[in-house]
Amino acid sequence: MDSLVKVHGGGGYDSDFSDDDGQQEDPERALKRKHEEEILQKPFQKGRHSQKAHRSLHSNEVDREEARNRRAHIISLNAFERHKKFVGDYILYYGGHLADFRRSADKDKTDLDVLRENHRFLWRDEDEEDMTWEKELAKRYYDKLFKEYCIADLSRYKENKFGFRWRTEDEVVSGNGQFECGNKRCETQEGLKSWEVNFAYVEHGEKKNALVKLRLCPECSFKLNYHHKRKEVKAKTKRPSEENQEAPQKTKKEKEKKRKRKRSSSHSKKQRHKRDRNPSASSDNSEESKDSDKDSEAGAEPKSQSEGDHWRGPAPAVEEKSR
Repeated sequence: MDSLVKVHGGGGYDSDFSDDDGQQEDPERALKRKHEEEILQKPFQKGRHSQKAHRSLHSNEVDREEARNRRAHIISLNAFERHKKFVGDYILYYGGHLADFRRSADKDKTDLDVLRENHRFLWRDEDEEDMTWEKELAKRYYDKLFKEYCIADLSRYKENKFGFRWRTEDEVVSGNGQFECGNKRCETQEGLKSWEVNFAYVEHGEKKNALVKLRLCPECSFKLNYHHKRKEVKAKTKRPSEENQEAPQKTKKEKEKKRKRKRSSSHSKKQRHKRDRNPSASSDNSEESKDSDKDSEAGAEPKSQSEGDHWRGPAPAVEEKSR
């Protein structure tokens, strides 16, 4: 009986899929069973775990989820906040002070600093050869300036030192430098004079000269000419030689006009004189045939007078019309 139990198992039935806990499975049999399970497994069916999952699997999943959350948080930050977070984490883990991570602002430059370094009072073709972005910025600013009149700084006129710059658009619109005094600390609008100054200056280690114009009031003009007299620009007047040349041209034109008027008036007089002669001759012939010699002689005088009156009367009217 015991032998039967051993052969057929505890329940009297034998099964290839039931193994005792104390016995080890044959490796060939295990491979065969695994192969059969793979064949019988459906494509959409998930694999079965024959054993409980290890703790490392759970910890790996937790770490993966935490890393996913950190990545989403860092991406949501901007560059500066991200930088502060990394610096704070570094100080938290490795120690140190926040002052050690502060950036030095000694080499920082604004657009105004770039303009001051690369500005030129007058740009030449040679200055535009090796253009950097700093020079292009200064050249763009220079093109927007109005280079007819200058704005002057006369605060150090006793040392014979002056500062000149070109006008901006707002100064041109307001009339500063042309209809107001060109001194930047003066707003006088009366008694302005134009001055031409040879401006000698040093730019980027080179000595240069430029001829500029200024509009200054009497007080500021005194400051400009404190050491030596500058050239005053005045409005150009016509020379007497030019006036003499224009005068004979005018007289010639007037004489030609008078000659044309006389020709037109004489031509009209001749035409009217011919018209007047024809009716007078016809009237004389008819009256001589009808009347006697006495009547014709008596009537001849008024006819001649009428002819003379008719000749003298319309002549002045023609002259007035021609005039």
